[in-house]
Amino acid sequence: MSSSNQTPLLSYDIVDGSVDCKGRPVYRSSSGGWRSASFIIGVEVAERFAYYGISSNLITFLTGPLGQSTATAAENINVWSGTASLLPLLGAFVADSFLGRYRTIIVASLIYILGLGLLTLSALLPSDAAATGCRSTDLPCSPAFGADQFDGQDPQESKAKSSFFNWWYCFMCAGTLVTLPVLNYIQDNLNWGLGFGIPCVVMELENHPFCNSI
Repeated sequence: MSSSNQTPLLSYDIVDGSVDCKGRPVYRSSSGGWRSASFIIGVEVAERFAYYGISSNLITFLTGPLGQSTATAAENINVWSGTASLLPLLGAFVADSFLGRYRTIIVASLIYILGLGLLTLSALLPSDAAATGCRSTDLPCSPAFGADQFDGQDPQESKAKSSFFNWWYCFMCAGTLVTLPVLNYIQDNLNWGLGFGIPCVVMELENHPFCNSI
């Protein structure tokens, strides 16, 4: 085969029409792919770990240490759950119209960690205020952002993109499976502050490498 019919390595390495969060051309060899997608999956596992670690036992915390009535606790949880369910719509709008998926996930994760920290603080310090959790708005962004790490026009990366969604959902469910028995036991039998603090630390540890990986 003549050299004129061969695609230069540099040309293949550049993903046409794609730029990173800073507007620079995307190179296959240094960005995207499973390296970035694995961190996105990790963030989702941490998010599921934190969310279900709080929601599965929040009624006990509100009616126990905070001394709320069952009716008041149920009302607060319904408001929190409804807000958490609607926030992803706002997150998707902000991501598509203003910040982009990467920045939206980072900002939402920081707000998430702040909420977890305040919840942990409320468990450690005497307070009559109702506990509030914070769920990030990155849920509609993270799977789509993970898929963006693979070039759909490249046969090999297109196959990897299909595998990403399988692994993303698998690890998301795994995070929930681990969370429910472990954190509920810690919260009920050891310490509420520790039970809420662990999800906060997990989110922080996972988001630090994520910020530097994309």
